[in-house]
Amino acid sequence: MLQNYPKVAIIYLSFHCEPYIDDVVSSLKKLTYPRDRVECIVVDNPHPEFGPSVRFLEETVLPLSQKEIPHVTLLPQKENTGFAGGNNVGVRWALAHGFDYVFFHNNDGFMASNCLEPIVEAMEKDKTIGAAQSLMLLHPETDLINSTGNSFHYLGFGFCDQYRMKFEELRLPPIKEISYASGAALLMRADLIRQYGMWDENFFLYHEDLEWSLRLRAVGYRIVLVSDSIFYHKYQFSRSITKFYWMERNRYGTMLMFFKWRTLVLLLPIGLALELGLWFFAFKGGWADKRVQIYRYWLQPKHWTLWLKKRKNIQSMRKVSDRFLLSFSVAGIYFQDKSVDNPLVRYIANPVMTLYYWIVVKGLIWW
Repeated sequence: MLQNYPKVAIIYLSFHCEPYIDDVVSSLKKLTYPRDRVECIVVDNPHPEFGPSVRFLEETVLPLSQKEIPHVTLLPQKENTGFAGGNNVGVRWALAHGFDYVFFHNNDGFMASNCLEPIVEAMEKDKTIGAAQSLMLLHPETDLINSTGNSFHYLGFGFCDQYRMKFEELRLPPIKEISYASGAALLMRADLIRQYGMWDENFFLYHEDLEWSLRLRAVGYRIVLVSDSIFYHKYQFSRSITKFYWMERNRYGTMLMFFKWRTLVLLLPIGLALELGLWFFAFKGGWADKRVQIYRYWLQPKHWTLWLKKRKNIQSMRKVSDRFLLSFSVAGIYFQDKSVDNPLVRYIANPVMTLYYWIVVKGLIWW
């Protein structure tokens, strides 16, 4: 049990929040963590289609501040700076006001009433934990898993682990080390943010949570799931697939930042084979223009300059080996969603990538 309750800033990145805010407010009303130790920082990122939600938030949420829910600070933005940029606005406010922890709260989810106590207690007891994720359940299918931590594929992909598995069938320990933590329900230490930096805003969308987890693991911290901390998520994978450009562009960037050159050389053959497969799926799914856009991005020298600078920074601070980082990776893409359940992935891509994983990643990468 917590003796002293650290100050926690809950950062809610509002992005057309109207369909979700009722559940968020209801959960905040039931929050069992002491209200005087919590601040709700609402950062409104204007939606390109629906516009800002500032007036709606002023009318529906602010009147409840410090009455039915913890104190709310509204930080409206003039332009959409993406997941990373928007959350960083809240982070800067939290750091400036002396908060001990920052909890990142996804736009389309809400916390269980006792979500904060177990996750804060876990990090208070174990200072080697750099980031902790709540157990994420789907909503309204609350008997199914959204994420028990995310899986990191050795070619830079990320996906929800144990997605759509039945909650009652899982036997999870209170604290479980994971590949990387989802940014949808994530607790971070304020002192580590000060020391190692905030979200990388060049990612804009997707894989920024993978990068942040790898960054902290690279300097020696653990990334964990706290299974008694529950977060409900109205997750829809079909929305994510429309962001194909960001997922692929950032996948390349993450690998470039964290892996040594000799590791990248060894991964090049399977990476090129994967490119051919991705072109097939791009033409089939109508994403070919996105692949062209990705190549155009990486063919510009200014972008190489940017990412090589990031690489230099990461390589200078890291304390662990590539082999250690890759020990948390997975061999195949195992994401239980019908939209990606393809026979080519199941019977060709995954067996080939798994074979390469055991021969090359496990067998040859010792540095």
